[in-house]
Amino acid sequence: MKILISGYYGSKNGGDEAMLAAMLEVLREMDSDISATVISLNPEYTKKRHKVDAVKWLDIFSIVRKILAADLLISGGGSLLQNVTSRRSLYYYLGIIFLAKFFGCKVMLYAQGIGPIRGAFAQKLMNWIVNRVDLITVRDHGSLEELKNLKINRPPIYCTADPVLAIKPVPKTFGEKIFTRYNIPTDKKIIGVSVRRWINWQDCQAALASALDKLVDEINAEIVFIPMQFPEDIKAAKSTAEIMKNPAVVLEDEFSTGEILSLVGCTNVLISIRLHALIFAGVMGVPMLGISYDPKIERFLDSIGEKPLGNLDNVTAEKIFTETIKKLDANNFHDESLLKNLRELALKNARLAIELLKK
Repeated sequence: MKILISGYYGSKNGGDEAMLAAMLEVLREMDSDISATVISLNPEYTKKRHKVDAVKWLDIFSIVRKILAADLLISGGGSLLQNVTSRRSLYYYLGIIFLAKFFGCKVMLYAQGIGPIRGAFAQKLMNWIVNRVDLITVRDHGSLEELKNLKINRPPIYCTADPVLAIKPVPKTFGEKIFTRYNIPTDKKIIGVSVRRWINWQDCQAALASALDKLVDEINAEIVFIPMQFPEDIKAAKSTAEIMKNPAVVLEDEFSTGEILSLVGCTNVLISIRLHALIFAGVMGVPMLGISYDPKIERFLDSIGEKPLGNLDNVTAEKIFTETIKKLDANNFHDESLLKNLRELALKNARLAIELLKK
């Protein structure tokens, strides 16, 4: 069975690459006969990293050929159908879905984070195209509400979970070797930090740097910045480390999904602005603290019984510091029963995709 996968792949974003890795891992485990092709920003990178066929995202003729040969188009995962971070990307991903339906290919929205979608034209186009797909799964109840508001109700719709939650934990040995290479001591409390640049994030950056300094001063913590997107997150981490008074380690390599998971697993607490760094913490059983820049952060944290420290505009150094200490003192892991349930829901995405393929 042949599937074509459409998403933000090949950009060297650790979260998106983890979603693709998780999707392929679970789908292949459920049916070894599945053959996958990925629409990618960098086909050679995707082929090498994921051992799949890949086509260039702007090569429309090749994409159409792959659609004609495919049994199913999977659109997702991630927040593809929104127009806040980019107006053009919404129309691109809707265009791929439209082409697939035009040429008679089944379409599944796979664990998508829907919205926000602003503007009457964009909302009407979403309604017209997405109501014609064959199956929709969304990764949170906020996305379910967005579909309801857009009056998208014709296809079967399921609320599941982010695909990465179905990925298996990895040994900490990979991360420990990287820590050794960077001369990171393992006899201290290690605070992992994952940051990204965003509009007007300077106040948040200053608050985070101040809180991290206080953690070093008061509990002799070791601060380790873990990049999710290469090389953009390294720049954001370095600029944050530069305004700290105490030294911090910025990991400067590009890491595989397994390596990032292992690195997160080697920390005592993870503080993150990145959604998938938080999800990695959930997979590896590490206490997490999230700072919100997008509703998807709040939606995920809410699904495991957690709240964000604040958003980029109002988070404070004191809040970051005190909540980190609480996590360390209580060894405060998130609700394991909720995470186990989310893993089952993440696996459900693949089960539904296989059922759709076999119909």
